[in-house]
Amino acid sequence: MSEKAARIEDLVRFLVTSLVDDPDQVTLLSEEENGHLNIVIEVAESDTGKIIGRSGRTIKSIRTLARAAAGDNPLLVEVDVKD
Repeated sequence: MSEKAARIEDLVRFLVTSLVDDPDQVTLLSEEENGHLNIVIEVAESDTGKIIGRSGRTIKSIRTLARAAAGDNPLLVEVDVKD
């Protein structure tokens, strides 16, 4: 994993652990391939709603911040929550 991808993952981890009640249950599954970085967030079932937010606003904000962290780098960033 590139240094840029690792920093984006660290940012997402910080944001998610700050939002949930049980930060020990936060797991990020990251995969970087062909200029794409896919991050899947896995949290305790009771915290899933906190990550998604009302009408999906929280997860959209996390995605926006992760993409902004990529900067001008041609790295495409996707962030999803595991069901």
